[in-house]
Amino acid sequence: MSELKTERERLPRWMKSQLPKGENYSKVKRLIADHHLNTICTSGNCPNKGECWNAGTASFMILGDKCTRNCRFCYVKNEMPDPVDWMEPLRLAKTIRTLELKHCVITSVTRDDLADGGAEFWATTIRKIKELSPDTTIETLIPDFNANPELIRKVIDAAPDVISHNMETVRRLTPKVRSTARYDRSLQTISIIAESGIVAKSGIMVGLGETEAEVLQAMDDLRAAGCKVLTIGQYLQPDSNLLPVQEYIQPEIFELYRAEGMKRGFSYVESSPLVRSSYHAERHVNG
Repeated sequence: MSELKTERERLPRWMKSQLPKGENYSKVKRLIADHHLNTICTSGNCPNKGECWNAGTASFMILGDKCTRNCRFCYVKNEMPDPVDWMEPLRLAKTIRTLELKHCVITSVTRDDLADGGAEFWATTIRKIKELSPDTTIETLIPDFNANPELIRKVIDAAPDVISHNMETVRRLTPKVRSTARYDRSLQTISIIAESGIVAKSGIMVGLGETEAEVLQAMDDLRAAGCKVLTIGQYLQPDSNLLPVQEYIQPEIFELYRAEGMKRGFSYVESSPLVRSSYHAERHVNG
């Protein structure tokens, strides 16, 4: 029996999710395959894939499926990326139009191999989606671009509805959990987004060994940076080579975090065991 299967069998009852199914789910799955697109729903092994796809929301991953960083929580491959495919923005925009999506989330691998980190590609993708599907709202979940204001503003200037950048974890655990990324650099990225007037969003995982006090401090840091929307979900080990789960956080603790976040002035806090950064993303447009 594999370690991954054993881990799944040990999941507490509140971590069980239904298998993805439904007419919309099948349609999204088929079109993604036909157009040779990547989704973080699949690459990240998200438990909410069926619910989101059936609700008319999907999370696409651009710039390939190979990442230049090697974060210890992430299932995406750490390999030399393929050359940039400049036809991908058009294929993606056509897929979104065909699916008549109400809301889409776009994320990407980190491309430290590119001089601009892929910022121009990001801007091209957003503009193409807006051109073909002007009524579809867009959330972008971006890498940190090394907190380079010029590169982040390329995404800002393309005018998505929400720009998200995930902190992933608390300050103390950042060096252990993330590759190359820095806690304060991520806060700086969030601050640049917030100063633009676009809704700034972030997300963290719990169950990696953080304390409640550290989670609350991360909330305070994010609010000080101007973050308006926060997602908090349970970390699940996607592969036996990645960090193990230290603790399965009880549902009542997630509710405590939600309440604490709202007290701190976030517009939305999505906090429950199965929450991922794009969960209920369509609600966050007016954050």
